[in-house]
Amino acid sequence: MKKLNEKRLNVLTASILCALAVGVGAVCFLPSEAVFISGNNSYEPIYHGKRDGGEVCLMFNVYEGTAIVNGILDVLKTCGAKATFFIGGCWADDNEETVLRILSEGHEIGSHGYFHKDHSKLDEAGNRDEMLSTENLLKKMTGYQITLFAPPSGAYSETTLKVAEKLSYKTVMWTKDTVDWRDKNEKTVYNRAVKNIEAGDFILMHPKSHTLKALPDILTYYDSVGLSAVTVTECLT
Repeated sequence: MKKLNEKRLNVLTASILCALAVGVGAVCFLPSEAVFISGNNSYEPIYHGKRDGGEVCLMFNVYEGTAIVNGILDVLKTCGAKATFFIGGCWADDNEETVLRILSEGHEIGSHGYFHKDHSKLDEAGNRDEMLSTENLLKKMTGYQITLFAPPSGAYSETTLKVAEKLSYKTVMWTKDTVDWRDKNEKTVYNRAVKNIEAGDFILMHPKSHTLKALPDILTYYDSVGLSAVTVTECLT
Protein backbone atom coordinates (compact mmCIF):
# COMPACT_ATOMS: atom_id res chain seq x y z
CA MET A 1 0.00 0.00 0.00
CA LYS A 2 2.84 2.40 0.92
CA LYS A 3 4.59 1.75 -2.41
CA LEU A 4 1.28 2.28 -4.28
CA ASN A 5 0.74 5.66 -2.59
CA GLU A 6 4.30 6.70 -3.38
CA LYS A 7 3.76 5.74 -7.02
CA ARG A 8 0.54 7.76 -7.20
CA LEU A 9 2.31 10.75 -5.63
CA ASN A 10 5.11 10.54 -8.17
CA VAL A 11 2.62 10.41 -11.06
CA LEU A 12 0.72 13.41 -9.67
CA THR A 13 3.92 15.42 -9.20
CA ALA A 14 5.06 14.64 -12.73
CA SER A 15 1.67 15.72 -14.13
CA ILE A 16 1.81 19.06 -12.29
CA LEU A 17 5.34 19.76 -13.50
CA CYS A 18 4.35 18.91 -17.06
CA ALA A 19 1.35 21.25 -16.93
CA LEU A 20 3.52 24.07 -15.60
CA ALA A 21 6.07 23.54 -18.35
CA VAL A 22 3.37 23.68 -21.04
CA GLY A 23 1.88 26.84 -19.53
CA VAL A 24 5.21 28.62 -19.35
CA GLY A 25 6.02 27.58 -22.89
CA ALA A 26 2.70 28.89 -24.18
CA VAL A 27 3.26 32.27 -22.54
CA CYS A 28 6.76 32.52 -23.94
CA PHE A 29 5.47 32.03 -27.49
CA LEU A 30 2.68 34.65 -27.24
CA PRO A 31 3.18 37.73 -29.44
CA SER A 32 4.87 40.50 -27.47
CA GLU A 33 1.84 42.83 -27.97
CA ALA A 34 -0.66 40.35 -26.58
CA VAL A 35 -0.41 41.80 -23.08
CA PHE A 36 -1.69 45.14 -24.39
CA ILE A 37 -4.85 43.85 -26.06
CA SER A 38 -7.10 44.31 -23.06
CA GLY A 39 -7.05 45.24 -19.41
CA ASN A 40 -5.40 48.17 -17.66
CA ASN A 41 -2.70 49.29 -20.09
CA SER A 42 -1.17 52.27 -21.86
CA TYR A 43 -3.38 51.86 -24.92
CA GLU A 44 -6.62 52.53 -23.08
CA PRO A 45 -8.39 55.89 -23.53
CA ILE A 46 -8.80 58.30 -20.63
CA TYR A 47 -12.30 59.22 -19.46
CA HIS A 48 -11.59 61.49 -16.50
CA GLY A 49 -8.88 63.20 -14.49
CA LYS A 50 -7.95 62.89 -10.84
CA ARG A 51 -10.91 62.45 -8.51
CA ASP A 52 -9.23 63.80 -5.39
CA GLY A 53 -8.66 67.32 -6.71
CA GLY A 54 -10.96 70.27 -7.18
CA GLU A 55 -10.84 70.52 -10.98
CA VAL A 56 -12.96 69.68 -13.99
CA CYS A 57 -12.16 70.13 -17.66
CA LEU A 58 -14.21 71.64 -20.47
CA MET A 59 -13.20 70.13 -23.81
CA PHE A 60 -14.17 71.79 -27.10
CA ASN A 61 -13.95 69.78 -30.32
CA VAL A 62 -13.40 72.30 -33.11
CA TYR A 63 -13.99 71.90 -36.84
CA GLU A 64 -16.11 75.02 -37.33
CA GLY A 65 -17.52 78.13 -35.68
CA THR A 66 -14.51 80.45 -35.55
CA ALA A 67 -16.54 83.41 -34.28
CA ILE A 68 -18.06 81.26 -31.54
CA VAL A 69 -14.63 79.88 -30.57
CA ASN A 70 -13.52 83.46 -30.04
CA GLY A 71 -16.66 84.10 -28.00
CA ILE A 72 -15.86 81.06 -25.85
CA LEU A 73 -12.37 82.42 -25.31
CA ASP A 74 -13.86 85.74 -24.19
CA VAL A 75 -16.05 84.00 -21.60
CA LEU A 76 -13.20 81.82 -20.33
CA LYS A 77 -11.00 84.89 -19.94
CA THR A 78 -13.70 86.80 -18.06
CA CYS A 79 -14.32 83.86 -15.72
CA GLY A 80 -10.64 83.05 -15.20
CA ALA A 81 -11.17 79.52 -16.54
CA LYS A 82 -9.02 77.30 -18.77
CA ALA A 83 -10.02 74.62 -21.27
CA THR A 84 -8.66 72.16 -23.80
CA PHE A 85 -9.47 72.61 -27.49
CA PHE A 86 -9.22 69.50 -29.67
CA ILE A 87 -8.61 70.99 -33.09
CA GLY A 88 -9.32 69.61 -36.53
CA GLY A 89 -6.39 70.17 -38.87
CA CYS A 90 -8.45 71.40 -41.82
CA TRP A 91 -10.04 74.06 -39.57
CA ALA A 92 -6.71 75.10 -38.06
CA ASP A 93 -5.25 75.56 -41.54
CA ASP A 94 -7.69 78.42 -42.16
CA ASN A 95 -7.72 79.84 -38.62
CA GLU A 96 -4.13 80.35 -37.49
CA GLU A 97 -4.95 83.57 -35.62
CA THR A 98 -7.56 81.85 -33.43
CA VAL A 99 -5.30 78.84 -32.79
CA LEU A 100 -2.55 81.19 -31.63
CA ARG A 101 -5.01 83.04 -29.43
CA ILE A 102 -6.06 79.79 -27.73
CA LEU A 103 -2.47 79.11 -26.71
CA SER A 104 -1.57 82.69 -25.85
CA GLU A 105 -4.42 82.82 -23.32
CA GLY A 106 -3.16 79.75 -21.48
CA HIS A 107 -5.43 77.07 -22.90
CA GLU A 108 -4.38 73.69 -24.25
CA ILE A 109 -4.70 72.26 -27.74
CA GLY A 110 -4.94 68.63 -28.79
CA SER A 111 -5.46 66.80 -32.06
CA HIS A 112 -8.93 65.95 -33.36
CA GLY A 113 -7.63 64.45 -36.57
CA TYR A 114 -7.42 66.35 -39.85
CA PHE A 115 -10.63 65.61 -41.79
CA HIS A 116 -12.96 64.28 -39.03
CA LYS A 117 -12.71 60.70 -40.28
CA ASP A 118 -14.02 57.58 -38.54
CA HIS A 119 -10.81 56.29 -36.99
CA SER A 120 -12.39 52.95 -36.11
CA LYS A 121 -12.48 52.18 -39.84
CA LEU A 122 -8.96 53.35 -40.66
CA ASP A 123 -5.96 51.04 -40.88
CA GLU A 124 -2.66 51.84 -39.19
CA ALA A 125 -1.45 54.08 -42.03
CA GLY A 126 -4.75 55.94 -42.17
CA ASN A 127 -4.77 56.58 -38.44
CA ARG A 128 -1.17 57.74 -38.51
CA ASP A 129 -1.75 60.10 -41.46
CA GLU A 130 -4.71 61.79 -39.77
CA MET A 131 -2.83 62.25 -36.52
CA LEU A 132 0.55 63.27 -37.91
CA SER A 133 -0.80 65.71 -40.51
CA THR A 134 -2.57 67.60 -37.72
CA GLU A 135 0.43 67.46 -35.40
CA ASN A 136 2.80 68.69 -38.10
CA LEU A 137 0.51 71.57 -39.05
CA LEU A 138 -0.03 72.73 -35.47
CA LYS A 139 3.65 72.38 -34.61
CA LYS A 140 4.68 74.41 -37.65
CA MET A 141 2.02 77.00 -36.88
CA THR A 142 2.63 77.35 -33.15
CA GLY A 143 5.74 75.40 -32.12
CA TYR A 144 3.48 73.47 -29.73
CA GLN A 145 3.99 69.71 -29.30
CA ILE A 146 0.72 67.79 -29.35
CA THR A 147 0.35 65.18 -26.60
CA LEU A 148 -3.43 64.61 -26.61
CA PHE A 149 -5.71 63.03 -29.21
CA ALA A 150 -9.51 62.91 -29.20
CA PRO A 151 -10.93 60.65 -31.94
CA PRO A 152 -13.74 62.30 -33.93
CA SER A 153 -17.17 61.11 -32.77
CA GLY A 154 -15.37 59.04 -30.13
CA ALA A 155 -14.79 56.33 -32.76
CA TYR A 156 -11.61 54.30 -32.38
CA SER A 157 -10.21 50.79 -32.72
CA GLU A 158 -7.37 48.97 -31.06
CA THR A 159 -5.25 50.09 -34.01
CA THR A 160 -6.13 53.73 -33.28
CA LEU A 161 -5.06 53.38 -29.67
CA LYS A 162 -1.78 51.69 -30.58
CA VAL A 163 -0.89 54.32 -33.17
CA ALA A 164 -1.68 57.10 -30.69
CA GLU A 165 0.50 55.41 -28.06
CA LYS A 166 3.39 55.06 -30.50
CA LEU A 167 3.11 58.79 -31.25
CA SER A 168 3.20 59.48 -27.49
CA TYR A 169 -0.40 60.74 -27.39
CA LYS A 170 -2.89 60.17 -24.63
CA THR A 171 -6.24 59.21 -26.19
CA VAL A 172 -8.92 61.28 -24.48
CA MET A 173 -12.66 60.57 -24.30
CA TRP A 174 -15.20 62.27 -22.04
CA THR A 175 -17.08 61.80 -18.78
CA LYS A 176 -20.11 63.92 -19.70
CA ASP A 177 -21.32 64.67 -23.23
CA THR A 178 -23.51 67.76 -23.66
CA VAL A 179 -24.51 66.50 -27.16
CA ASP A 180 -24.72 70.17 -28.10
CA TRP A 181 -24.09 69.40 -31.77
CA ARG A 182 -27.51 67.71 -31.88
CA ASP A 183 -29.63 69.30 -29.14
CA LYS A 184 -29.68 73.01 -29.80
CA ASN A 185 -30.96 74.18 -26.44
CA GLU A 186 -29.08 76.34 -23.96
CA LYS A 187 -30.81 74.87 -20.89
CA THR A 188 -30.19 71.30 -22.03
CA VAL A 189 -26.49 72.00 -22.49
CA TYR A 190 -26.33 73.60 -19.05
CA ASN A 191 -28.07 70.69 -17.34
CA ARG A 192 -25.84 68.08 -18.97
CA ALA A 193 -22.71 70.02 -18.06
CA VAL A 194 -23.55 70.41 -14.36
CA LYS A 195 -25.71 67.41 -13.38
CA ASN A 196 -23.91 65.18 -10.84
CA ILE A 197 -20.64 66.93 -11.62
CA GLU A 198 -17.58 65.45 -9.90
CA ALA A 199 -13.96 66.45 -9.60
CA GLY A 200 -12.02 65.05 -12.53
CA ASP A 201 -14.92 65.07 -14.99
CA PHE A 202 -14.24 65.82 -18.67
CA ILE A 203 -17.17 67.71 -20.20
CA LEU A 204 -17.46 67.55 -24.00
CA MET A 205 -18.69 70.58 -25.95
CA HIS A 206 -18.57 72.13 -29.40
CA PRO A 207 -18.52 75.72 -30.67
CA LYS A 208 -22.29 76.20 -30.90
CA SER A 209 -24.22 79.39 -30.22
CA HIS A 210 -26.39 77.79 -27.52
CA THR A 211 -23.27 76.37 -25.85
CA LEU A 212 -21.71 79.81 -25.78
CA LYS A 213 -24.85 81.20 -24.15
CA ALA A 214 -24.83 78.47 -21.49
CA LEU A 215 -21.11 78.73 -20.73
CA PRO A 216 -21.14 81.62 -18.21
CA ASP A 217 -23.79 79.90 -16.08
CA ILE A 218 -21.93 76.58 -16.29
CA LEU A 219 -18.73 78.17 -15.02
CA THR A 220 -20.63 80.04 -12.30
CA TYR A 221 -22.13 76.75 -11.10
CA TYR A 222 -18.73 75.04 -11.01
CA ASP A 223 -17.37 77.89 -8.94
CA SER A 224 -20.32 77.66 -6.54
CA VAL A 225 -19.53 74.00 -5.78
CA GLY A 226 -15.80 74.58 -5.41
CA LEU A 227 -14.64 73.31 -8.80
CA SER A 228 -12.15 75.03 -11.09
CA ALA A 229 -12.16 74.62 -14.87
CA VAL A 230 -8.66 73.66 -16.04
CA THR A 231 -7.01 71.90 -18.99
CA VAL A 232 -7.00 68.14 -19.48
CA THR A 233 -3.32 67.90 -18.58
CA GLU A 234 -3.83 69.91 -15.39
CA CYS A 235 -6.81 67.74 -14.50
CA LEU A 236 -4.71 64.61 -14.98
CA THR A 237 -1.76 65.81 -12.92
